Amino acid sequence: MTHYDLVVVGTGSGNTIVTQQFADRKVAIVERGTFGGTCLNVGCIPTKMFVHTADLAAVPSHSSRLGVDEQLTGVRWPDIRDRVFGRIDPISAGGEEYREKHANNVNVTLYHGTGRFTAERELTVTANEGGRTEVLTADKFVLAAGSRPVIPEIFGLTETGFHTSDTIMRLDELPRRLGIIGSGFVAAEFAHVFSSLGVEVTLIARSDLLLRGEDAEVAKRYTEIARERYDVRTRRETMGVNRTKDGIAIRTLSPDGAEDLYVDELLVAVGRQPNSDLLNLDVTKIEVDKDGRVVVDEFQETGAEGIYALGDVSSEYQLKHVANHEARVVQHNLLHPDDRIESDHRFVPHAVFGSPQVASVGLTEEEATAKGVSYVVGSQAYADIAYGWAMEDTTGFAKILADPDTGLILGCHVIGPEASIVIQPVIQAMSFGLDADTMARGQYWIHPAMPELIENALLNLKLTKNKK
Repeated sequence: MTHYDLVVVGTGSGNTIVTQQFADRKVAIVERGTFGGTCLNVGCIPTKMFVHTADLAAVPSHSSRLGVDEQLTGVRWPDIRDRVFGRIDPISAGGEEYREKHANNVNVTLYHGTGRFTAERELTVTANEGGRTEVLTADKFVLAAGSRPVIPEIFGLTETGFHTSDTIMRLDELPRRLGIIGSGFVAAEFAHVFSSLGVEVTLIARSDLLLRGEDAEVAKRYTEIARERYDVRTRRETMGVNRTKDGIAIRTLSPDGAEDLYVDELLVAVGRQPNSDLLNLDVTKIEVDKDGRVVVDEFQETGAEGIYALGDVSSEYQLKHVANHEARVVQHNLLHPDDRIESDHRFVPHAVFGSPQVASVGLTEEEATAKGVSYVVGSQAYADIAYGWAMEDTTGFAKILADPDTGLILGCHVIGPEASIVIQPVIQAMSFGLDADTMARGQYWIHPAMPELIENALLNLKLTKNKK
């Protein structure tokens, strides 16, 4: 049994907590998987490297509208894959080596294995190799154990074989046909990637819309566009899968009856679940909610004093920028227990890097209505701004919700080119309490640039004070 001042479980955002400021403390870091966590290895970073490649590959499909006749003459999948992981894998390995050998005088011990609580302040780590166990005790713990893909109960799935977002990017070769079960952001992004690289994509969704968690108008538009680019089967229940001479057979059930679809590879992308169930929290005072997320207070502290949690294991958002924010809060609170700070989850944005991009912050119209919040909407189409003309974009738009009396922005939703960038000024305005009228009129907007989309959406708000 070894005692530490601090034990951190997880090397994603949790790893960033342990800096030179902890040089006077004895610290252990426990990692059950690949060093660096989800974002670095199987999430945000590699997927966006694939998305950028897909964006380039897709250009010939629409460049003729601009008078440029281009062709996609080939896709070298091994080169695409190896460019991504040739950069990602050394970063992961370098981070691991730093923690093990070059810790810059920070007293850190790295454990490779699965940690499970065997008492309130006791974590037993079973090594990945050899199965040897070590018992760690500590004054403070940080749970940053992340999440993993949900594997639905589908008949024949395990026997047939399938991919998740953890494995699909490392395929040896591109399949001719790819089936994707799911309708959220992971499904949307991989559908864009593989269809742009020439794969026949079939997307199977239980709901009637893709990205159904987005503003309804955005989800509807995205689904319409997706149907034009690959085979989208909505309102389908996946009943079972099995391998045949024609590939993987997927039996689906819709209101119109049963149907068999055939693909060469299958990606399951129906969501992610927190890894809290791997920690044996029942022996502690730590609570989990109905979705398995570790319950924390405004300081990121669990029900067990001195045990903090952050990121996917406790957050409903499952976003790297949220985990990073929470890690900064936890770090401060560990270093300054008498002057703790709170996490700020008021205006958490997100983006979907599909085709087109989608970005959102704040309330959707549906959420505002359900909560009884008074609002007005200002919208603007890409097609009606100068840069939209340049791109010949006919489907994208931005919509902004604001309080009709104060002009404070309640939410913003963008679908179209560079939506993740275009929305950023609105996130800033919401975070610092800038009202819509001041935001629109109180600064220059570069003409003709894409942010004019936001400027015009703001000007299209019918605010009460502007009616007087």
